[in-house]
Amino acid sequence: MDTKELYREILNEHNLNPLHKKELPGATFTLNGVNPSCGDNITLNLKVVDNKIADASFTGSGCAISQASCDMMIDLILGKSADEATKLCEIFMRMITGSVSDQELEQLDEAAALQDIAKMPARVKCAELGWRTMKQALSSGTACAQNAHCE
Repeated sequence: MDTKELYREILNEHNLNPLHKKELPGATFTLNGVNPSCGDNITLNLKVVDNKIADASFTGSGCAISQASCDMMIDLILGKSADEATKLCEIFMRMITGSVSDQELEQLDEAAALQDIAKMPARVKCAELGWRTMKQALSSGTACAQNAHCE
């Protein structure tokens, strides 16, 4: 199996069988993210306890790339601090624009499967949606009241 085929399988698995697409009672942050150019619309839920992402989920609809990317992101950020999750987001954004080192790419685990999206400019916003939403939620900090719908 070549690398591109493996990446396609990872993308399909996260799109068709997302582990984190569900409601999350008791979320610390709930934030809606929209990609108007594609119609992707997600609601990201984060439960942050002692500055660690204890749990996360998303709901909504969109293309395979947006849904899979969000599911992969949650896999990666669970158990991480807000700062660590934000750093992973920055690495992901650099990967999506084609400017990431191999060492940084390894930190993204399965999310690295989306590296070729950099060659499809129309799909970049789809891949970034969950990540941008997560970064916005975490950077809101105390400005985003518990269980608030921050937009």
